[in-house]
Amino acid sequence: MTSLAPDRAPARDTELNSLGFAKPPAQTRVVVAMSGGVDSSVVAAKLKSEGYDVIGVTLQLYDHGAALAKKGACCAGQDIHDARRVAERMGFPHYVLDYENKFRESVIDEFADAYLAGATPVPCIRCNERVKFRDLLETARDLDADCMATGHYIQRKPGAGRAELHMAADPARDQSYFLFSTTQEQLDYLRFPLGHLVSKAETRALAAEYGLSVADKPDSQDICFVPNGDYASVIEKLRPGAADPGEIVDMEGNVLARHRGVIHYTVGQRRGLGIGGLGEPLYVVRLDPEKRRVVVGPKSALATTIVPVSEVNWLGDQPFTGEIPCSVRIRSTRPPRPAILRPLENGRAEVELLDAEEGVSPGQACVFYETGGTRVLGGGWITLRRRQAA
Repeated sequence: MTSLAPDRAPARDTELNSLGFAKPPAQTRVVVAMSGGVDSSVVAAKLKSEGYDVIGVTLQLYDHGAALAKKGACCAGQDIHDARRVAERMGFPHYVLDYENKFRESVIDEFADAYLAGATPVPCIRCNERVKFRDLLETARDLDADCMATGHYIQRKPGAGRAELHMAADPARDQSYFLFSTTQEQLDYLRFPLGHLVSKAETRALAAEYGLSVADKPDSQDICFVPNGDYASVIEKLRPGAADPGEIVDMEGNVLARHRGVIHYTVGQRRGLGIGGLGEPLYVVRLDPEKRRVVVGPKSALATTIVPVSEVNWLGDQPFTGEIPCSVRIRSTRPPRPAILRPLENGRAEVELLDAEEGVSPGQACVFYETGGTRVLGGGWITLRRRQAA
């Protein structure tokens, strides 16, 4: 059987179990956050088979898919049912908690407002930060759990006196970009048993071995509450009138065309602008929601070396001061790039990229990694750019 032993610290006087506690699994209570997908289901099933005192918890984040959710989205009707079936098969208790209002207030409303402000938000990060790793984690503590485990592909490793956050062993599955805001206190309590696996095939093989009904279940795609990736329709439903038309202008302010609403455009977009035949290809370089303008320019106008960030979460060992060499990732789909991190006051920082990046967009995350390594040093939220690359 494929091993699912999570990261663990070396034993000292007493042998540690696979979750890092100096007591038998049967005396170790672990709450598993179960979305209804194969990943978290395998975590729960494996830990139960190892003899741990497992409690499964699933969050209902919206009204069983009836409002904004698409069929098959996580944390909606079918997935709650699937999580319950796994718990019944493996013989551990399972609870469903209604977090619909919290999810709406903490994640969906900000998502809509960020788009209206011309940003490109990442609601999955806010969900982890404000719901799963805050409210659900507190519920786990209330249940007297020793830790909470999730199906995220990321590694928790022992460091110099405290836990460290590292990329997953499988680069294709790595979710470190979406977990940069995990605090040290949360990290000390969390466990990520899938982070060391080298492929999703291993996870599915484990699900099949345990006879789980979700073994062949497709991975969820897009944002859970956005049907088919159609952000604009969701925002229009949440904020009626958000798609007011306006002007598409060049960088000098010359009107080139009309658009059908700023929320339909993102920084770096080229297709669908309706302004062909002007010679050099044009890209969205900035959104001006106050004037309802989409500003376009040549590809070179997208390049920047300076990325201002706010709400920085720092997980590094060194003090968050001075100039810190590191690597950064400015989109989940891009590899880390060499940079210099310059901390500022009030949780802000300036990131200088050693090589210019194109399409740096406000609202996305900028995640910091150790240079040439896998450790996550933290990250922040990208705000408006201040300076273009020469």
